[in-house]
Order: sequence, then structure tokens, then C-alpha cells
Amino acid sequence: MKIAVASDHRGFNVKDRILAQVAELHHEALDFGPSTSDICDYPDFGAKAARAVSEGEVDRAILICGSGIGMCIIANKFRGVRAALCHDDLSAEMSRRHNDANVMCLSADLLGERLASRMIDLWLSTPFEGGRHARRIAKIAEYEQEVDATSGPHPTC
Repeated sequence: MKIAVASDHRGFNVKDRILAQVAELHHEALDFGPSTSDICDYPDFGAKAARAVSEGEVDRAILICGSGIGMCIIANKFRGVRAALCHDDLSAEMSRRHNDANVMCLSADLLGERLASRMIDLWLSTPFEGGRHARRIAKIAEYEQEVDATSGPHPTC
């Protein structure tokens, strides 16, 4: 799989570890920035990676900011993106099994290195269960189309 990885300044050091882990797991790890730890705005880098997921340039993305919340908010603005804020093994696994999450958002400030590593491994290896969950994902896509029809195209897609 092609995996985009992006952060803000608070997640910069974590991003480098995640890029290495993704590559070690035999996925193509793509660095979507930033290139330094200078103060920056998470929406700029989260949007870049989420757009790549939305447009099919990458299969999934992992986004890191201080809390993970901001990255999750920006990522979910893009059509077809199902971003999940994950904080433990169960949320990482279930976001894939039941929600077919294609973007994982993590906190640089609240997660230890071993826990984050384990969560990433789980998230990348857990399949979507389909079945009744596929019906629900299809409903999300229908609502997304309904919103697009009433408000026009997403300005960032």
C-alpha cells in the first residue's frame, strides 16, 4: 500500500519514526511534510495528505498533531475520507474493521512510542469486515453526496 504520513511541528519527530515503521512493514511510505520542526499549521499538511487519499493517489494516510483532533477534523473535510482519531489498540483495530478508516489520526503528545507503533501495525494489518458495516459505509457516502448536491462541490476537492 501507499501510505501518506504528515504532521505539524508537534508531530514532526513522531512522523519520522512512523515513516520508518511503515517502510519496515513493506509499504510505500510517502512524507507529506513538514520538512522541518519549525512551527507550522496542521491544516496545511493534513489537507495535503487527505486530498491524496480522496483523489486515490495513496491508499491511506497517518496524520499526527499535538492531540490528533485537528488533523482528524481537516481530513474529514475531503470526499471519501474516513479519518479516525485513534488512542489505543481497540480504536485502531475497530476503525478498520467496522469503519474502513483510510486515515488514522494520532496524538504526538499523548501516546507513547510503543503504543503508537503497535496501533499503526494493527491499523495497517486489520482488514475491513464488510457485511453490515459495508452498508453503513455506503450510507455515509450517500450522505456525503447529498451534502455535495445541496452545497455544491467541496472547495478543496
